[in-house]
Amino acid sequence: MALRIGAPRYIVSPYMAPQTELKRGSADLMILAVLEGRPRHGYEIAKLIDDRSDGVLRFHVGSLYPMLYRMERRGWIDGKWIEKSGQRRRRYYRLTASGRRVLAEQRTSWGELLMALQRVARIETSAFATAGVADAGALTGPSRKRQG
Repeated sequence: MALRIGAPRYIVSPYMAPQTELKRGSADLMILAVLEGRPRHGYEIAKLIDDRSDGVLRFHVGSLYPMLYRMERRGWIDGKWIEKSGQRRRRYYRLTASGRRVLAEQRTSWGELLMALQRVARIETSAFATAGVADAGALTGPSRKRQG
């Protein structure tokens, strides 16, 4: 039996919407980032991501809560049930020290990817400004010298 090597796999396949793949890959980053400021409940997390992205990025309950549970199991976030007067009980999530480290690592990785895409695809920096990022260089923090 001959071994067949299939067609090369790409990060974004031609038959799938690129936005869908990017959203999946960036979900952890977005959730951790909105929890950076203070604890939030699931609906608030989804709403804030929707608001900050001008409706481009949306989470459905069916996908958001499994991600939150997974992140909690990994120790990136802690969840706590809170009942407020006149409101139903909600689970609030807060970022842990481990989650802050993961967020910093993901920001660096995504920043490097965005800067590389900008160089290769010649994406205008005005596209970043339109998306709410004043300076594309701010995505990666201090610049680093390239080796080699």
